[in-house]
Amino acid sequence: MNRSDAYNLKYHITPPYGLLNDPNGLAFFKGQYHVFHQWNPSGTEHRNKCWGHAVSSDLVHWHRKGIALEPSEWYDKDGIYSGGGAVHNDKLYLFYTGNVVRADGVKESYQCAAVSEDGESFYKIGPLFEHPTGYTRHVRDPKVWKDQRGNWWLIVGAQREDLTGDTLVYKSEDLSSWTCLGSFLEHDDAFGYMWECPDVLQFPENDVFVFSPQGLSEAGENYKNPNQSGYISGKITETGKFEGKLSEFKELDRGFDFYAPQSFEAGGRIIMFGWMSAMTEEVERAVPTVQEGWIHALTLPREIEWTDGVLVQKPLRELQSLRLDGIQGDIQQNDVWLLPSLQAELLIRFSKLAGNFRMVVRDAAQIEYDREHNSLTVWRTNWLTNEQEYRKAVLTHKLSQLQIFIESSSIEIFVNQGEEVFSLRYFLEDGEQRNLLLEAGDNEGELSMYRLQECVE
Repeated sequence: MNRSDAYNLKYHITPPYGLLNDPNGLAFFKGQYHVFHQWNPSGTEHRNKCWGHAVSSDLVHWHRKGIALEPSEWYDKDGIYSGGGAVHNDKLYLFYTGNVVRADGVKESYQCAAVSEDGESFYKIGPLFEHPTGYTRHVRDPKVWKDQRGNWWLIVGAQREDLTGDTLVYKSEDLSSWTCLGSFLEHDDAFGYMWECPDVLQFPENDVFVFSPQGLSEAGENYKNPNQSGYISGKITETGKFEGKLSEFKELDRGFDFYAPQSFEAGGRIIMFGWMSAMTEEVERAVPTVQEGWIHALTLPREIEWTDGVLVQKPLRELQSLRLDGIQGDIQQNDVWLLPSLQAELLIRFSKLAGNFRMVVRDAAQIEYDREHNSLTVWRTNWLTNEQEYRKAVLTHKLSQLQIFIESSSIEIFVNQGEEVFSLRYFLEDGEQRNLLLEAGDNEGELSMYRLQECVE
């Protein structure tokens, strides 16, 4: 089935067909960047999960490699679920959760590993340890790293028997024998019913625990998506415990479509991908690309920094190599621009911010800045209900810059060089609609607009 230009994404990683979800196994190995992801190659439903695979030499141009891991053994026969990657002794290790449905209907999960010497063919090691006591079968998404003392650590998302979320931590000296040290973050709070896709980011100042709790109740402008992804800062002790406060949990992305992020280190940088994204089943079934035989995408890669007590997410500087011809001009009070294509980048720098600001992208998404409250609100049309819906964030600093990546059916908005980020999907049948309306009022600044090239094959 052919993809329509109305919805196709040309500089984001998408599945060639079928369903894509969580980024997995991110690693730099033998001169190439490896991005794996959850993939159902036989349909657009959440089943038949394998690991899809894409490689790049520059983090910009990606080549799809097909299936890296697929169900084949007793411990993963019903699905290769999410996990991380690690490079050790010139080999690439992939850690994943094997999903099993027994003949009597009971479901089980196993934390497993596979190894490759070339980054393309993998042999499976099998389960790493016994299922932990006190936890339901919902234990999944192992992430592994090595500390400065040579110890290996593994954290895995979990659900306690009282149906509350948790993360477990394991320690190893050889990536083979693992010892469970209990909860990664000691807590008594009911903070969602399951913590998925745990991750650790380490900076000179402190450590950051990233995870995706399911089941958080909406709280004002927070937690408005079906599932959340966020972080807390703190310190990892020598005993493998994370010292931080759940009450300081902050969402990573303030848009509609961002979930299950994963990071890796390469060249002294921390780089993160997320999934666009988790939806309710009813909304997901209504996504127009389902009729074309594919659904979902990964975000653009983001460089993660720790600045003034918060995580800052910036689009990789390598993405500038996607730019083709560009247009520059001054912001006028009210003006209509024409996007050079449905693959475009916008960069707006404000030199004077005297009042509110509003932008409408293709009559499908709106960005509104409220100067009095220093807040940014993003609107879109829900493709199931055809109603307007929004996400909102109060900024720490006055609005000075917007960097916006636009595709035919996705938008990623980086505010103030990554102070806040909004990611979203949208679906507009009219591929000729490329209007960009600016209502700048008395604000002054400059807009740069670039046509971007296709970079996934």
